[in-house]
Amino acid sequence: MRYAILSDIHGNLEALEAVMDALSAESVEAYLSIGDVVGYGANPKECINILRSLEPEVLIAGNHEWGVLGLKGLEDFAETARGAISWTKKIMDKEDLEYLKSFSILYEDEKMTLVHGSLYMPEEFYYILNTDDAYIAIKEMKNFVCFVGHSHVGGIFAYNHKDVEVIEIDEVVRIDPDRRYIINSGSIGQPRNGDPRASYAVYDDEESTVEIKRVAYDIKKAQEKILKAELPPQLAYRLSEGR
Repeated sequence: MRYAILSDIHGNLEALEAVMDALSAESVEAYLSIGDVVGYGANPKECINILRSLEPEVLIAGNHEWGVLGLKGLEDFAETARGAISWTKKIMDKEDLEYLKSFSILYEDEKMTLVHGSLYMPEEFYYILNTDDAYIAIKEMKNFVCFVGHSHVGGIFAYNHKDVEVIEIDEVVRIDPDRRYIINSGSIGQPRNGDPRASYAVYDDEESTVEIKRVAYDIKKAQEKILKAELPPQLAYRLSEGR
C-alpha cells in the first residue's frame, strides 16, 4: 500500500493544499497524520477539515494538539508557540476539539510505528535531532519502521544493529527489513531545514521504499494571513526562510 505521511501542518492552509495537489498524482491509497495539525498558522480549522476529509488511517497527536486541549502546559512552549496556541484555542469549536481528542499519542502494528516526537516517553515529545536521539528511540521499536515529526526537519536514521547512520534523502530510499529506521517526513506548514517548501513523504510498504518530497506553495499568502490574524509576526517571517 502507498501511504502519504503528513506531519506538522501547523495551520498552514496554502502549504497543505499544495501537498494535496502534489499527492493527487501519487496514487496514494491511505493517509497517516503524525501530529501538529494546528499551531503557528492562521487556518487551523480549515486544515482540520481537510484532514478529516482524508479519513487518515492513523491520527497521531502532537504537542500543539495537547497544548490546545490543555493536556500540556503553556510553560512548556516557546513564547511564539504560546501565543499561537492561545489564539487557536479561541477559534476552535466543540467539533474541532472533539476531533483533536481522538488523536492517539502512539500507534504500533506489525509493520510500522507512528509517534510525533521520540518513541522514548512519547508523552514528553522529545526531539530526534541526531544519531544519539535516534538510537534511544530505536531501542524502543517493536518493528522496523518508525515515522516521526516534531523537529520539522526531514531525514532518515538507519540502525544496522551496531551503529546508527544518517541516510541521504535526495532520492527514493529502499527499506531493508533487517535494519531499523526512524523516518521524519519534515514539516508541511513550517519547515526548519533552510528549504521553505512544504515537506511530506510517500511510503510504499509493498515495494519497501520511502521518499521525502517537497513542493512550493504561496508563502506570501500564508504570511499575510498570519499577520492579519495578529499572531506573533515571527511566525510569518520564518516561513520564507525555512527556519
